[in-house]
Amino acid sequence: MPRTIATGRIPVKIWADVVEPGAMQQIMNLADYPFAFHHIAIMPDVHEGFGMPIGGVMATERVIVPNAVGVDIGCGMIAVKTSLTVITRKALEQVVSEIRSVIPLGFSHHKTARDMRYMPDIEVKEMPVVEREFESARHQVGTLGGGNHFIEIQQGDDGHIWVMIHSGSRNLGKQVADHYNRLAISLNKKENIKGTWEKQLAYLYLDSDEGQRYIREMRYCVAFGFANRTLMMETVLELLDFYVKGRVEEVDRIAISHNYAAEEEHFGRKVWVHRKGATPAFRGMRGIIPGSQGTESYIVAGKGNEESFSSCSHGAGRVLGRRQAIRHLDLQGEVQRLEKKGILHSIRRKKDLDEAPSAYKDIHRVIDQQRDLIDVLVELAPLAVVKG
Repeated sequence: MPRTIATGRIPVKIWADVVEPGAMQQIMNLADYPFAFHHIAIMPDVHEGFGMPIGGVMATERVIVPNAVGVDIGCGMIAVKTSLTVITRKALEQVVSEIRSVIPLGFSHHKTARDMRYMPDIEVKEMPVVEREFESARHQVGTLGGGNHFIEIQQGDDGHIWVMIHSGSRNLGKQVADHYNRLAISLNKKENIKGTWEKQLAYLYLDSDEGQRYIREMRYCVAFGFANRTLMMETVLELLDFYVKGRVEEVDRIAISHNYAAEEEHFGRKVWVHRKGATPAFRGMRGIIPGSQGTESYIVAGKGNEESFSSCSHGAGRVLGRRQAIRHLDLQGEVQRLEKKGILHSIRRKKDLDEAPSAYKDIHRVIDQQRDLIDVLVELAPLAVVKG
């Protein structure tokens, strides 16, 4: 159950027991935001972001806020349950090696443009940024990226081998986000409403040409994120099928986004719900909450709790910033922790410690803090992890 802070213009409902000072300041900025509706919802994986904390949910009237969606528009998850029930260490090693060979990681892109069939089937009309970046995006579709993005092969407590991928809209989403945030700042400075652009929460009016263009381009980026993950998933499943004796079939598939804004009805009003690092959790809707590369991940079903605007966490959430983790964590200790569990992990050098398990909150605690938002359907233990 959430705790409530009622000192702002609207209340804040927080599902986290500890919130870092920087994130708390951003939360209170949201509570005083002039266009925010009803209350602010903060998920248990909350940590400081840019303008709005990651793990935040804000509903607005009249405006849409680019920084409340974030720079990786359409970032999300895909998970596939396979017909496999066991996989050998040798097959895992072969699949991981091949993934690193055929799927570009980090800042890498495909050297040649991918076929148009892999791009979203949406006409690029009145989308100036998408149109400008379209050919570059054809080289980016089917690529993982860096940071907390991953490809993971997992063992489910349902007895099946799963594949899970976390990635977003790559540079396309960032270009769209940056363009419209800059545009919003320039427009907001003229209006100068307190607590908006100077708090990194610049807005665009929904009924403006600028606001409608952002919505079109944001939706395209969400679709591109789905296309990106889908292409990578096809590649991984083909590799599994090649290296494992016996045909590997897809039994089930779940796909969600956790960085987007959408028009929804809540508390009797149509509003725009911004989810920045928050997973939709409408009643009966299945979602994905990953842990770190050394801990479990979860397939969940939403309970449709209105207090969270039908949302839940999108992961474990960071407890250490990237630079903090690199400075303070012990490389040998983190590697031993992963190898003791038999996980094929992605920590090789000191700089990889930004994605070490100790850089993240306890996923079991995060799940427990939101039992009123979700039911756990499947627990997934990591077997092999690929990161950029």
